[in-house]
Amino acid sequence: QVQLVESGGGLVQAGGSLRLSCAASGSILSINAMGWYRRAPGKQRELVAVIRGSTNYADSVKGRFTISRDNAKNTVYLQMNSLKPEDTAVYYCYADLLRIYVPGAYDYWGQGTQVTVSS
Repeated sequence: QVQLVESGGGLVQAGGSLRLSCAASGSILSINAMGWYRRAPGKQRELVAVIRGSTNYADSVKGRFTISRDNAKNTVYLQMNSLKPEDTAVYYCYADLLRIYVPGAYDYWGQGTQVTVSS
């Protein structure tokens, strides 16, 4: 099995910062990519950032959010600065990975962590 455990969400005032973490564990052979999605109330899920060697960001977070990865710990981080009320959402971590003895790469998801930015 594979587990992704997120941490670091919470309540912050506009202009503040939060750092999300997501650690993957289990029968992992290799990880191709890790990233973050978010879902705001009444909106569709949105890709926030992904790291696959290089990094990609949603236009709405460029210059404010930074994604990084610790390969030794199978952990991905999302540093969120200059937070805005519109960043309020549940943030989900995902990993595109290969498991030991399982052919093919699949996406695995965390349980989600709430980020609330007050104005």
